[in-house]
Amino acid sequence: MDDKVMDRYRASAFQKNSETEPNVMPGAGSELLDAYSEAVIKAAEKASPSVVNVDVKYVVKGRPGSGRSPVEHPGSASGFIFTPDGFILTNSHVVHGASKINVTVADGNHFRAELIGDDPGTDLAVIRINGPTFVAAGLGDSQNVRVGQLVLALGNPYGFQYSVTAGVVSALGRSLRSQSGRLIDNVIQTDAALNPGNSGGPLVSTNGDVIGVNTAIIAPAQGICFAIGINTAKFVAGRLIMDGKIRRGYIGIAGQTFQIRRRVVRYYNLKHERGVMVMSTEDNSPSREAGIMMGDIIIAFDNEPVKDIDDLQRMLAEKEIGVKGVATVIRRTEMLHLEITPIEAKF
Repeated sequence: MDDKVMDRYRASAFQKNSETEPNVMPGAGSELLDAYSEAVIKAAEKASPSVVNVDVKYVVKGRPGSGRSPVEHPGSASGFIFTPDGFILTNSHVVHGASKINVTVADGNHFRAELIGDDPGTDLAVIRINGPTFVAAGLGDSQNVRVGQLVLALGNPYGFQYSVTAGVVSALGRSLRSQSGRLIDNVIQTDAALNPGNSGGPLVSTNGDVIGVNTAIIAPAQGICFAIGINTAKFVAGRLIMDGKIRRGYIGIAGQTFQIRRRVVRYYNLKHERGVMVMSTEDNSPSREAGIMMGDIIIAFDNEPVKDIDDLQRMLAEKEIGVKGVATVIRRTEMLHLEITPIEAKF
């Protein structure tokens, strides 16, 4: 085949491909990828200076009479600085019972950390390091999180410092049982890859603000990971800084934030459109004694509006334990006012 015939063949083939694929735009895929990459890069660059590595030591004593000396066992996880003066959020299961806590910040400096307080009931803890001013993470609002939203998980899995994984919010309003046995409500489910070393690290939005604290994965599952909403973490952190612990009331329900139907809101002239739907009640609990049932929607406690599970948890932590209160609930088509007396949580 001579050169002229070959040129005509090439021109014909090009014309044919152009006619059958008229909408193909060179570089369109790369532009889309660049936009995604840019969002991830900006968020990671904003949040990563606040991420820390938390190394702990646990003293494990030998069995009585075994003659074995106590042995120190190491552990490693993540955390993030949330105030310029060195307060750090991490998981309770990371630091609970630790004999030593050491922190490595983003610039590589090492600090001995002090345990301010931990709350096994929400698997959250606050530790503190002393030093110059630190870079604090921006804290977002977990009530504004939406299913399908792009999120990043930052941490130190298996000692690989400041790793970033991206994914989406898979579900909201999940409940997760903590190591204390208490149900943690309003948990964010994500498919951003987490590993044990990510525990305590931040889950951030594309603007770089923290919307959750990474806490757990379901080992046999693929892409099912959890983070505690930052609104819960803000409240718990404030209490731990003030008191070192959370003394909370307990009424014995598992619930989730629920959008109340508009016609019900209008019928009862409610000032808000959300409440807490009761998913279950515990045996021999104040909620059972008060007559609260699965499917009830709690809209107020002692005349204070309950708009979400965070509101209810906050009220139970602030109310006097053992003092009778009134839970206002909607059950099917009627509004009930049920007397209930919170007891102190034992976890």
